[in-house]
Amino acid sequence: MSDILALEPKALWKNFAALNAVPRPSKKEEKVREFIIKFGEDLGLKVETDEVGNVLIKKSAYPGMEDRKTIVMQSHLDMVCQKNNDVEFDFDTQGIEMYIEDNKFVTANGTTLGADNGIGVATIMAILESKDIPHPAVEAFFTIDEETGMTGALGLKAGFLSGSILLNLDTEEDDELDIGCAGGIDVTAKKTYVTESVEGTTFKLELKGLQGGHSGIQIHEGLGNSNKLIARILTLAIANGGQIAHMEGGSLRNAIPRESWVKFVMPTSNVETFKVAYESLRAEIIEEYATIEPNMVIALEETDALTSAMSLVDSKIFVQGIMAAFNGVYRMSPDVEGLVETSNNVARVEVIEGNVKVLCLTRSSVESNKMALAETLKASFELAGFQVAFSGAYPGWKANPQSEILEIMKEIYVKQNGTEPKVVACHAGLECGIIGTNYPGLDMISFGPNISGAHSPDEKVEIVSVQKYWKYLLEVLEQIPSN
Repeated sequence: MSDILALEPKALWKNFAALNAVPRPSKKEEKVREFIIKFGEDLGLKVETDEVGNVLIKKSAYPGMEDRKTIVMQSHLDMVCQKNNDVEFDFDTQGIEMYIEDNKFVTANGTTLGADNGIGVATIMAILESKDIPHPAVEAFFTIDEETGMTGALGLKAGFLSGSILLNLDTEEDDELDIGCAGGIDVTAKKTYVTESVEGTTFKLELKGLQGGHSGIQIHEGLGNSNKLIARILTLAIANGGQIAHMEGGSLRNAIPRESWVKFVMPTSNVETFKVAYESLRAEIIEEYATIEPNMVIALEETDALTSAMSLVDSKIFVQGIMAAFNGVYRMSPDVEGLVETSNNVARVEVIEGNVKVLCLTRSSVESNKMALAETLKASFELAGFQVAFSGAYPGWKANPQSEILEIMKEIYVKQNGTEPKVVACHAGLECGIIGTNYPGLDMISFGPNISGAHSPDEKVEIVSVQKYWKYLLEVLEQIPSN
């Protein structure tokens, strides 16, 4: 930790370390809310909270900048909590264990780092406590539960904010200025089954070691989805009389699933035939993903005998339902080169004690296509006997190429770096789209340092990029236009 505290800019890293010592899972933000409220109060600043738990801290303008437009600096307090299976860690009670990797990155010991969106939160904290950084009047707006429902942004009401420019510090490429994002909707499929007595050989099939990652930003990269891949192998098990007893795969909707496992029972007479086919398919899958998923592990072992499982018919229908569920890029944008328009992530699958549940997150920058893909998923799951519900819908953020703050920030970027920034819309879900529904005149832009592996235990933030981002932010604050 002393090495991290010695990094520049010291004010940012000091606050990031303090923040990361506080548990902050989505929907469990009580401790981090108390932390940020106390932080503002200790500075003698005005602190407000709203009905849903968002926190607003107000700081007056630096002397001489009272005539500038008030800005909202916004980040979310919660983080995605993911860890490797072999790591013992309790996100509800422990702080993140950080270290410097290769003198280039700050990362965590087998867990997510929380740079998404902790770097943004720490940045705002550093501005709030600064005494020598020129800036206009600041409304530091900290939202809750961005990662699992955008509850904070959805609960924001008109009148809570008064700024005219919003700087969202929640993107992950330091050469990009984001002016639009995708909306999303949760698709949840459920069904029940009746167990029956079974005899035979019990297997545990496990697929792990995938990269995982952000189901919006990285959905186009061709990464393995452990739920979809293990379903391919289960088709062989079903063809040889296998009956599924228990399955768990993936975790959060916005994380590409890295690990899945399943237990099934097969007639002993079919075991050898199955093993031959399994070894062949296993080799094929590993070869398919050798370049992008070199650490993939697919393991099959006999385990303690189970005496009950779902029927062969129900097992077949369940596996077919997972196989039929669309996963990945559904459509690329015809208007913005390289932008994923619509996608779906088959994020979590559970089979346990008579209940099946499949969780998906469908994203799109086009509302009609978001619903078209959601209805496509609903149709495929309903054909497999599932009941399907939509929930957690949130809008996208329509780009405004004529944004005043965009033009200012482009000029500053060119001045500091000698190249044009990429002005983009992203396929992730940013809170800007939701905030804009209650504040339609708010001039919004999103930016941040280089963060890789967000939503996975491989998450890391590039040190030199944080320095670049900090220098950039300071000049942006100094150049905020007058009222």
